[in-house]
Amino acid sequence: MSSTEEQVRAVGRRWADAEVRGDTEALGALVADGFRLVGPVGFVLDGPQWLARYRTGDLVTKSLDWRDVEVREFGDTAIAIGVHEQTASFKGAPADGKFRATHVLVREDGGWRLAGIHLSAIGGPLPFTPGVA
Repeated sequence: MSSTEEQVRAVGRRWADAEVRGDTEALGALVADGFRLVGPVGFVLDGPQWLARYRTGDLVTKSLDWRDVEVREFGDTAIAIGVHEQTASFKGAPADGKFRATHVLVREDGGWRLAGIHLSAIGGPLPFTPGVA
């Protein structure tokens, strides 16, 4: 395993752990300026919006499994594609799901930081998708 792969996988483990703990300080330290998350139904959150879900208590993540991760390096950018499976709630409603996730990381100050995350549902529409009965 390359040093980059080990480092990127370590960032992924710290990210998943911080999401479960709702640790906005740890999450904030993992992201680059300009971070964006594209959610499983197409919404886009910037870094402050992403962190606010935990600060307000709107998002509660009970478990998050980040697995089957493939890492590719392109200079000062790394792409990690894997499976993100979570048990969570948003404003009290179930937000459980299994997603194919792409993490885009950039090398900053000798380490890797998340510049973006994109989630895509695996296996069809999500139970919390608007308009799906």
